[in-house]
Amino acid sequence: MSTTVAILIAFVCYLLLMIVIGIISMKQTNSTEDFFLGGRGLNGWVAALSAQASDMSGWLLMGLPGSIYALGTGQAWIAVGLFLGTVANWLFISKRLRRYTIIANNSLTLPEFFENRYHDSKKILLGISSVVIVVFFLVYTASALASGGKLFNTVFGVDYHIALLIGTAVILIYTFMGGFLAVCTTDFVQGSLMLVGILLVPIIAYNMLDGDMITALSANGISDTDGYLSMFLNNGASYSPKEILSQLAWGLGYCGMPHILVRFMAVKNEKELKKSSVIAIIWVAISLIFACVIGIVGRAYIVPVLENSATETVFVEMIKKVFSVDLTLPFIGGIFLCGILAAIMSTADSQLLVCASSVSKDIYKNILKPDAPDDKVLKISRITVLVIAVLAFIIAWNPDSSIMGLVSDAWAGLGSAFGPLVVCSLFWKRTNLPGAVAGILSGGIFVIIWDYIPLAGGQTPYAATGIYSLLLGFFISLIVIVIVSLLTKAPEQSILDEFESVKNYKEN
Repeated sequence: MSTTVAILIAFVCYLLLMIVIGIISMKQTNSTEDFFLGGRGLNGWVAALSAQASDMSGWLLMGLPGSIYALGTGQAWIAVGLFLGTVANWLFISKRLRRYTIIANNSLTLPEFFENRYHDSKKILLGISSVVIVVFFLVYTASALASGGKLFNTVFGVDYHIALLIGTAVILIYTFMGGFLAVCTTDFVQGSLMLVGILLVPIIAYNMLDGDMITALSANGISDTDGYLSMFLNNGASYSPKEILSQLAWGLGYCGMPHILVRFMAVKNEKELKKSSVIAIIWVAISLIFACVIGIVGRAYIVPVLENSATETVFVEMIKKVFSVDLTLPFIGGIFLCGILAAIMSTADSQLLVCASSVSKDIYKNILKPDAPDDKVLKISRITVLVIAVLAFIIAWNPDSSIMGLVSDAWAGLGSAFGPLVVCSLFWKRTNLPGAVAGILSGGIFVIIWDYIPLAGGQTPYAATGIYSLLLGFFISLIVIVIVSLLTKAPEQSILDEFESVKNYKEN
């Protein structure tokens, strides 16, 4: 059996498993609450691995290792920021958000929670939030699809565009059919597979190096190995506080990610939520550490040196070399390559589902057709999944698009628009509707201007300063929320009473 055939068999088996899960889940999905939250019945393990698998995406196994491979260990500050953000999200946000969404009229989506939290009868927050989600998740989903295209292209030599089509089709099938339950079940499988691959492959590759790590790095073009391995150097130059803070700021995005926050809302009970937090934090710590290790070991192990956008395929090339060349176990290599595919799919499916919920539940049901029956909303949800997938496919069409760049922009937009408002909604009772609206708009618009509008001599503000938009956008949004809330009418007493009732909430 040839190497390519063995890997192909592994891929086909994996993809068929995902589709079977979608078919099984479809039989258990009879309502919009089932489709969007799995009936709030997730156990601790599924919730934890689903949340983190949907978070990390192909970025974890392609974008981050690729950056470290090319520029050195200094790129790991992003991982540090993400770990701190994960811990804060599970310890401080998860429990209170789950409680508040139940008290706030059993909110099923983040925009719906904002509407119910502020008693927004005109549905202003609902509409604005839904538009923000669709805009930035289009870019985010595109990054996942681009990762899949690069994976298939590198492994099988398939044209990037054909590869993009295959990956999109499979994700679309099981998300379309099974909704949230299918997404979370597949995410559990995918999260487990990711963890095994990310642990074993770099360890095996390290033990196959010719000589020690330093010698191997030097042989592969790293003249200053101490600088390459230093957390305080970026491609040989000293890291400035501005650069370190920009990378740490990635952690701020967690409290504004709808596809992660929705997992907190869906957990069966607070006992399971507590279990989830421990599992999730351990999973993230291990995954981020070893993603960085992949970049470093890959630079020492892979010959010839990868260049330009090919650096983001370092883990793919490492798996191929370990299992197809050194160990001649191509089927096992194919399974680990499926781990990368798993990372990609676990994010794309969640993003498709969040977009579907924003359009069908928040816009169609809550704004356009309040009397729409549940089966109609479910139908609109599935149509939306299809439309969003097609649009993301178009955005990802360029084979030279950077996974890291696409993720960075989307993460900043969602984190700046929603993160400060989630924090204020949960912990500051004086926040009011005008402050909430102003916070979302200021955060989202700032990121678009900072990342996309050339203002400084034909450069975008980001290109001119190197400051990550989330670092500024998050705090601008937070300040705007506070100022506007204090300058406008205080929330009515019923809103304040509801806020206070969250701390005394008891499970049924």
